Amino acid sequence: MQRADHPAHRRLNAALDELTVTFGGMTAHPEERNCECHWGSAEELSLLKTPDVELEPDLLRRTWQAVDWVDHAAVLRRILPQFARVLVAGRADPLFGLEEAGSSFARGRWQQWPEEQAGPVREFLHAWWACGLTDPDAAVPAHQVFAMCAEASGTVGPWLADWEQQTGPLSDRRLAEAAAEWEYGLLGDSLPWSVDWHENDEEKMRTDLTAWLLTHAAPRLRETGAPEDLQHRLKLLELPPEARWAAPHWPDHHY
Repeated sequence: MQRADHPAHRRLNAALDELTVTFGGMTAHPEERNCECHWGSAEELSLLKTPDVELEPDLLRRTWQAVDWVDHAAVLRRILPQFARVLVAGRADPLFGLEEAGSSFARGRWQQWPEEQAGPVREFLHAWWACGLTDPDAAVPAHQVFAMCAEASGTVGPWLADWEQQTGPLSDRRLAEAAAEWEYGLLGDSLPWSVDWHENDEEKMRTDLTAWLLTHAAPRLRETGAPEDLQHRLKLLELPPEARWAAPHWPDHHY
């Protein structure tokens, strides 16, 4: 199957097109400002107040990473069509992890936008996530897309629910890859990515993710033949920290 014919890829392309239709023509607030020393020039700022002009990659990155916009929501709406395509292509270039991009969405409070705007954003996130689980040629690792979506929405629930519905061999492999990435942080009672948006409940996301790994992912990994050492490390999440450290399968992590 050609990538363009993959159902998840068709859904994602449709979602990207809908973002372009929904947010095309939008601009930053006319009075928007930012520090020329730390963000960029007046000429670059004027581009955010001009609709439908593509930003060069470094300017786009500085724009979505900036935390001090007067009206972050308007700035996010201005860049969303281009920003989403850059994310999907794996060209966002975050300083640390893709959860930074999720924090940019969260700062824009997109879930509070009118439904005709929030709906296309929600569909884009779900379509991208589905593509990460089922498209073998997806440009961004699934665990990074997951962290981005969780940060953007402030919850892991919808993304875990989607994962439960995707049970094919590739989705199972993505689950094993993600569990291997996450077990170090979770065994140290930390969320395995950085939470930058102060309104996100890091502890709830961690406990919800841990509970899901134990109740849903662990049996699934066992049935699909995931590495035994990974299964043993995940099982340690059932124990309090002191008991984990003394368990035979403790992986000698240092925190």
